[in-house]
Amino acid sequence: MKRILTVIALCVMTFWSSQTLRAGDFGVVAGASFTGIKDLSPELATGYHAGLTYKFHLPLGFAVQPSVLYHMKSSLVQDAISDVTAFDYKMGYLEVPVSLQWGPDLLLFRPFLDVTPFVGYALNNQASGVKLQGEFMSKVQNKWEGVNRLEYGLGLGAGLEVWKLQLVCRYNWNFGELFRADGTAADFNEMLGIAKDSVKNGNNFGGVTLSLAFLF
Repeated sequence: MKRILTVIALCVMTFWSSQTLRAGDFGVVAGASFTGIKDLSPELATGYHAGLTYKFHLPLGFAVQPSVLYHMKSSLVQDAISDVTAFDYKMGYLEVPVSLQWGPDLLLFRPFLDVTPFVGYALNNQASGVKLQGEFMSKVQNKWEGVNRLEYGLGLGAGLEVWKLQLVCRYNWNFGELFRADGTAADFNEMLGIAKDSVKNGNNFGGVTLSLAFLF
């Protein structure tokens, strides 16, 4: 809980202090996400994110860039449950990352380092491609019981800004647990109610995001 409050406080302080900064650049951002769950995902699964962003300029090459995104994260899960071959677990978040940047302005382009705390709230979740005892189930919408809808974490990466285009690649750690210790997590044969035991102990969606922004 303390970590959640710390991240939220950082975001609020960043937005508050930005009111004293000079005008920045509004923009749109979209990109691909390559995520997985530790010890369960044999490979990273592809998702996406898109939303709005605003860059506040600071002296000495610094900048603060908050965004509001819809972020779809997914993970292929294999051999976590008896009689289940594999399934793709997806959750869509309303996410607020705050990018803290530093990099020199070289006139034609600007390379920069990036540190991004983020918070998010899950809006939807589902399992698809479920293979259960030889039977294939294309898509199942899950209940929220036992699922942590609040997420928080930190991203580290680097970016390159050329003209009004900004490309950022970062690795993201999600510090919250995907499932709570109590309750079940799904409605189909209690499958994720069992799977959550494999995802506890701090495991959550983590991985790489590649984002392209256009700043007006």
